[in-house]
Amino acid sequence: MTNILYDALIAPHATNDTPFLVQDSGNTLSYADFVARVAQMAHALVACGVNPGDRVVVQSPKLADTIALYGASLQTGAVYLPLNTAYTDAELTYFIQDAEPAVVVCDAKDEQAISQLCHGTGAKVLTLAADGSGSLSQRANDQPSEFATVPRGPDDLVGLLYTSGTTGRSKGAMMSHRNLLSNARALTDLWQITSADRLIHALPIFHTHGLFVAMNTSLLAGAEVRFMAQFDLEMILEELPRSTLLMGVPTFYTRLLGDDRLTPDRCANMRLFVSGSAPLLAETHTAFADRTGHRILERYGMTETNMITSNPLDGDRIAGTVGYALPGCEVEITNPDDGTPLPKGEIGMIEVRGENVFQGYWKMPEKTAEELRTSGFFMTGDLGIMAEDGRISIVGRQKDLIISGGYNIYPKEIEDVINDISGVLESAVYGVAHTDFGESVIAAVVLEPGALLTPDMIAADVAPKLARFKHPRVYDIMDALPRNTMGKVQKNVLRDTYGKRT
Repeated sequence: MTNILYDALIAPHATNDTPFLVQDSGNTLSYADFVARVAQMAHALVACGVNPGDRVVVQSPKLADTIALYGASLQTGAVYLPLNTAYTDAELTYFIQDAEPAVVVCDAKDEQAISQLCHGTGAKVLTLAADGSGSLSQRANDQPSEFATVPRGPDDLVGLLYTSGTTGRSKGAMMSHRNLLSNARALTDLWQITSADRLIHALPIFHTHGLFVAMNTSLLAGAEVRFMAQFDLEMILEELPRSTLLMGVPTFYTRLLGDDRLTPDRCANMRLFVSGSAPLLAETHTAFADRTGHRILERYGMTETNMITSNPLDGDRIAGTVGYALPGCEVEITNPDDGTPLPKGEIGMIEVRGENVFQGYWKMPEKTAEELRTSGFFMTGDLGIMAEDGRISIVGRQKDLIISGGYNIYPKEIEDVINDISGVLESAVYGVAHTDFGESVIAAVVLEPGALLTPDMIAADVAPKLARFKHPRVYDIMDALPRNTMGKVQKNVLRDTYGKRT
């Protein structure tokens, strides 16, 4: 029996001396050195009592050793659980108590606080630090550079990722070796990632996008990775001429567009720009193509499914759509009330089935049964439309659907109209409780610098373009929309903030 994910992503590189991680410091870690470091980390984990199936919780800086720790979790048969570095003590307490990890790895500066949170749980606390002084790194330094890989099968758990928890307790999505490998293979083939590629990696690695999409595809293909601690406009502009890939969120592209140094010449060596984790405005898509000659490839995925759809590498990348179902992935649009398939062109729930779909929610069988059908289809909670040719467009989240006076109102339809107004940078439409109508429509609007639009002016522009029941009752001019670390607009925060002001 093999360890299918480790054997596919890491083991083939044992004698590969080509560059793997190029770090901010200028240090470059070769693939062969990375494999050796993974083995040292694996020995260190086992020495700390980690057994196959144990959870390894990681809230640490974005370092080469953090990626080696991910590889070591694979090799030892453990379950890797990355956590957002912005989580509070209260959130961390929940995750640690729920996941019951054998080891918690944190930033060295947080060791005392994390140790207090882990008191009485049985979890051992280890640290990582940018200067290599962390206790886990120090333990690994003295270990052998080879490790006997623990066998793991396709259905064994390899990752546990908690959802954001905006509508209740965070849920731990259980990912298997098959889930992650099937998705990495599909994306690597579809986007034609090879060892000739060089990826600019400025995403966080506690999220599906930065870890399972960017890192897994790079490892599978043997690509070089320019590994940045965080998004840095100057660094990215410097790296574009010698790179071929950039995977980012919409914010990356709006910030790049804000700099005159983004030119076709600077992007001449680039092969592909990918965007995900949050909707990409059609305006951004068009502006980027006009400026650089490159059309951003937008794709769609979730914590529970990894990637579901992608615009084509060769073919039309249509702004406002997320493309077609990945090979091996089935997508249906269904009636949210009863789950029956809907005809193409009708709005409904996006459901997905395939080897990429997770194994269920950690210790939440009832919640798993609510969202994962016995047929294998997962109810994403996203509303979408499938065109005649199978192309998918996202309309919004089901929980963001506004029902006012008995009418279903889809926020994205209103946002698209508002965003088209000259002087509007972006908008977010959401519903708040209303005594008579059930809900009323509120639009949060961010203006472009120097724009002098008023709420009345925006309302006058919108009025002739939408049915009256879709008109926002309030246009709330804001400096910025609240977003999470992956750039998604937090409409729950908007609702709470608006409620406190009214």
